[in-house]
Amino acid sequence: MSIITEARASDSPYVETIIRGRTASAGSPLRPAEFCWHMVLRRLNNKTDLLLVGPWTSAGMISYTEGVELLWIKFKPGTFLPHLPTRHLLDRETILPGAAKQSFWLSGSAWQFPDYENADTFVDRLARAGILTSDPVVEAALQGHLKDVPSRTVRHRFKHATGLTQSSILQMQRAQYAQALLQRGVSILDTVDEAGYFDQPHLTRSLKHFTGYTPAQIIHMSRPETLAI
Repeated sequence: MSIITEARASDSPYVETIIRGRTASAGSPLRPAEFCWHMVLRRLNNKTDLLLVGPWTSAGMISYTEGVELLWIKFKPGTFLPHLPTRHLLDRETILPGAAKQSFWLSGSAWQFPDYENADTFVDRLARAGILTSDPVVEAALQGHLKDVPSRTVRHRFKHATGLTQSSILQMQRAQYAQALLQRGVSILDTVDEAGYFDQPHLTRSLKHFTGYTPAQIIHMSRPETLAI
């Protein structure tokens, strides 16, 4: 399966990135673990759905048919829906009920489907309506900027906003960093040291769990001759 995509940054303080794409063929590729959740608009044969997706605690398979138009709104860590705790979104896709051909129901109100151009405005409207919010403690904790906040308070607010523990997110970030090192040509042993793993088996278990691939597979897929296929 292949997906043709285009991404852009967002002006919204709640959004990490906005991506649109189209499946060029059907298939079931691996997707990595993901600590951010998404709103995903899916359109096929004049039928449109809006889904709440993730976070995903481990790598897994996804399936697409050919010709699906997609819009992903990836939210920053700490952004959440107060009426729907993020823990209820873990490792699942939730299809929101349709209200009309071009709208859906969320928190008791009908909303027009967003598009690539107006996604920021759509998210800001959700925030103004109190349907979407963000906890600044999460981002501050991930950046190591928290001071004088009890650890118990941080754990509670982190779990409430993200559905995950801070430790789980840090493990995912480390796996992403290790994958990027390997893709840049850093050796496996140097990646173990640079990313802070105990040894090569520890690195392998982490990458297999969070990306679905072993270090050797990541290196192989990153070679120019493999990318050209």
